[in-house]
Amino acid sequence: MSTFPPSRKRPLKLSTSVSLMVGAVLAAVLLIVHLFYFFQISHITRTSVKDTALAVARTLADSAEIQRGLLLPPDRNIIQPLTQAVQQSNHLLFVVVTDMRGIRYSHPNKNAISRHFIGEDLQPALAGRENVSVNRGQLAQALRVFTPVYDAQQRQIGVVAVGISLSEVAQQIARSRWSVLWTALFGMLAGAIGTYCLVRASRRVLSGLEPYEISMLFEQRQAMLQSVKEGVIAVDDRAQVTLINRAAQQLFTEARHPQDQAPGPLIANLREVLQSGTPQRDKELHFKGRVLLSNTMPVRSKGVTIGAVCTFRDKTEVSQLVQRLDGLVNYVDALRERSHEFMNKLHVILGLLHMKNYQQLESYILKTANSYQTEIGSLLLKIKSPVIAGFLLSKIERAADLGHRLIISEESLLPDCGSETQSSALITVLGNLIENALDAAEGQPGGEISVLLHYQNGWLACEVSDDGPGIPPARLDAIFNKGVSSKGEDRGMGLFLVKQQTESLGGKIIVESEPGVYTQFLVQMPWDRGNKSA
Repeated sequence: MSTFPPSRKRPLKLSTSVSLMVGAVLAAVLLIVHLFYFFQISHITRTSVKDTALAVARTLADSAEIQRGLLLPPDRNIIQPLTQAVQQSNHLLFVVVTDMRGIRYSHPNKNAISRHFIGEDLQPALAGRENVSVNRGQLAQALRVFTPVYDAQQRQIGVVAVGISLSEVAQQIARSRWSVLWTALFGMLAGAIGTYCLVRASRRVLSGLEPYEISMLFEQRQAMLQSVKEGVIAVDDRAQVTLINRAAQQLFTEARHPQDQAPGPLIANLREVLQSGTPQRDKELHFKGRVLLSNTMPVRSKGVTIGAVCTFRDKTEVSQLVQRLDGLVNYVDALRERSHEFMNKLHVILGLLHMKNYQQLESYILKTANSYQTEIGSLLLKIKSPVIAGFLLSKIERAADLGHRLIISEESLLPDCGSETQSSALITVLGNLIENALDAAEGQPGGEISVLLHYQNGWLACEVSDDGPGIPPARLDAIFNKGVSSKGEDRGMGLFLVKQQTESLGGKIIVESEPGVYTQFLVQMPWDRGNKSA
């Protein structure tokens, strides 16, 4: 994989990105949950401590010993042993019992017994109401719970006060906090393991590629698909179109919806390859009057066919290239034949010079020059395009070999200003019309074929006529249809291509024929390197 230029910062790896993102989300979630849980635990712990203190206080308030002790003086020491035992077993800061005057009957400090209780938070309990407060008396700051004490006749005779040190409450909250922290740490560990498994699974699905590498490959693939001249269509395992490049879209511009852009023959071919799993190479498909040359390949992943890709191009373009190449070859062959002929003539001239027969030498040179002027020189003066000139020379030789004459009209004029597309179309038109005329004259030696090329204002008029058997009037309307021919099966493409090529450039073709007399084709097409529209 290519490296990044120094000016561009290298993106993070997939493992780093996923770890950072998942870690950040997990940390944020755990922090919020921890804070929420911590406040909940603090509230629950305080409530639990308060409820525990209230339960102890109510139990003591209902104790017969406490009720009996409050009816006696404090120095009788009936309540103190009981409250000390409860205090020690429940880890309380203090358990204090007072009468209705607030005089203590018990206290962790024995010297405080018989003295008045410190704190205004005792007053609601003396009035018969349970009370909870945070205050500081003779001991440390504490959570204090007050419960009234009633005798058997439901008369209030005192108050039970239970105190729990706030430091003890804080310790319980801290113990709860550590449990929350360990839970958070366990969650982070589980998240880290899950992130590691997710990264490994993602890399396996992505074939070990990093996200920036996938993005780069996607951009390169898109650029490649849009730059190639061939049309490309891809489908998934359900034969649904997943990709179609610009070249294919240009060929199917008449489609209204993306799913309709792929023609029936190509989709049928793709479905066939999906079902069979066998590639199809160089297969001809017909679509809207075009012949497409397609190659279809199945797409496999781990031995399973997951889709298919079809690349295709208009076979007409291939035919044009072949015809253009054929014209160049014919031109070279014609020049080679002429060069051999010219060498022979040079040898004749050299021989006449050695013989010093100057009169015959002069006559031979004049005859040769006139012949060149007539056969080749005049053609090159009229036909400025070397490719078209070479093509016509080859056709002249072919007609002569078959015993016919191909005549280029003296009024012909063809400047070399046509585009490659126009030149290819003209070769297609002339080649098929001349070959049809030669085929029609088969078995009738001495036939004559006339070609007239006339250029004016960016348009070329091409006239090809012959004195062959002609075309019956009933067949004139059908001769340009594909597959219509009087020469047998697998024919009928020549005139179809002529009309297709002519109309694709914005031109038109007309045919006239009288059986037994003549046949004439008139073609009009632009000849201006594409600078004019039809």
